[in-house]
Amino acid sequence: MASPIVVVGDSMLDVDIDGTADRLSPEAPVPVVDTRHVWHRPGGAGLAAMLAARAADEVVLVTAVGNDADAQTLTELLAAAGVQVVALPMAGSTVCKTRIRAHGHPMLRIDKGDGTAAGTDLPADVAGALERAAAVCVADYGRGLTAHPQLRRLITAAAQRIPVVWDPHPRGADPVGGCALVTPNHSEAGAATAAALRTGWDARAVCVTRGAHGAVLDCGDGAPVHIPVPDGHAAAPHQDSCGAGDRFAVAATVELARTGDVRCAVTAAVSAASRFVAAGGASGVSTAAPVHIPVASLAPVISPVASLAPVISPVASLAPEYGAITGDVDSVRDRLLAGGVRTLVATGGCFDLLHTGHVRLLRQARQLGDALVVLVNSDASVRSLKGPGRPVVPDVDRVRVLSALACVDAVVVFEESSPEAVLERLRPQIWVKGGDYADTRLPEAEVVARHGGEVVLLPTVAGYSSTKLIAAARS
Repeated sequence: MASPIVVVGDSMLDVDIDGTADRLSPEAPVPVVDTRHVWHRPGGAGLAAMLAARAADEVVLVTAVGNDADAQTLTELLAAAGVQVVALPMAGSTVCKTRIRAHGHPMLRIDKGDGTAAGTDLPADVAGALERAAAVCVADYGRGLTAHPQLRRLITAAAQRIPVVWDPHPRGADPVGGCALVTPNHSEAGAATAAALRTGWDARAVCVTRGAHGAVLDCGDGAPVHIPVPDGHAAAPHQDSCGAGDRFAVAATVELARTGDVRCAVTAAVSAASRFVAAGGASGVSTAAPVHIPVASLAPVISPVASLAPVISPVASLAPEYGAITGDVDSVRDRLLAGGVRTLVATGGCFDLLHTGHVRLLRQARQLGDALVVLVNSDASVRSLKGPGRPVVPDVDRVRVLSALACVDAVVVFEESSPEAVLERLRPQIWVKGGDYADTRLPEAEVVARHGGEVVLLPTVAGYSSTKLIAAARS
């Protein structure tokens, strides 16, 4: 069995409410936000574990878990991301942070929940996970877990064998001695230098992250080294940096497990965190939730994978035999708009073998608007991208299968390797891609933005891939 990446720390539920604010409330001179989309995702150590699961075959999260609706949503999101949770008891309720944004700009954040790690004895699974670990990432969010004496002893022992990366918190416990790397940000470091922190924490290396200015690394073998953000990877000043610290710590942990070289690990982490922010930050790995969430809680209580029930399209009456409109992009667009569609959502891909990951992404994409158009690579296009042995299912059959899904309103086949040309004509308000593109600059994003649209990244389901399924079948 492969050695897992183990993430230890405090988890929470993050919720984003996106909308528009074009009027003031009659009760007070404050903006009224009309909700358009609701997103949720694991936060804190949960986000770190979800990000790690995109780079490692096995990820174990050691965290305190509550007994409430938010905890249920959180654990279901983690399970869908392929994260194995080793749960410790929690005192209090799950911490939930809700951000309200209008036109992409933050308006308000509402925090609730007082959960902290509880209990004196650890589950046996904790020691077992740390004994098997290839590396450990401690994501401390100041909720008491990293102060647990027995857990600290286990992490200290692990640090003698494998890399331990500790991302500290001002309200958290000090890192254990012997960590391969400690990663405070500039604010957390305060006036202290990386060298002073390394000595005080008895760490092998300390890296102070500085956002768009890269990081300063001290390994105790000479002067501190500045690791800059690579050219072309810097995020715009207004972009959301939520989750950048977790992305940095996870990337460093994975690279240390692979190479053991702290300089290479920090260089890779700076690059990964910069790409992550440029691609939308934590928002890009969020899961769509129904907009009609109870206002009293301001937190989702419905599992993102609880049901694959169809979302009924307002243009369902236009559907032919297989349930969706097909044809050239212009006719598809015109028919949808004539049917009353206001928010047009599109996504694309080869869809050579339709699997659970595809269905979940398509269903969530459909929830973002009034109609979903799926752009499918033609047979020639798939061959140019995947090689002469693909596709295994011809485009005419791939279209039939996709058209049979109730969440798909239209399907269009395109011949090019990139959907840029067809998007120029379709002009969707929302273009959806899987979360595995979160660190990638999409060439079609410029086309979508030029016509007033936005790119939304939805998380993929770990372990599902057409390429892997085809390889397994052929073997």
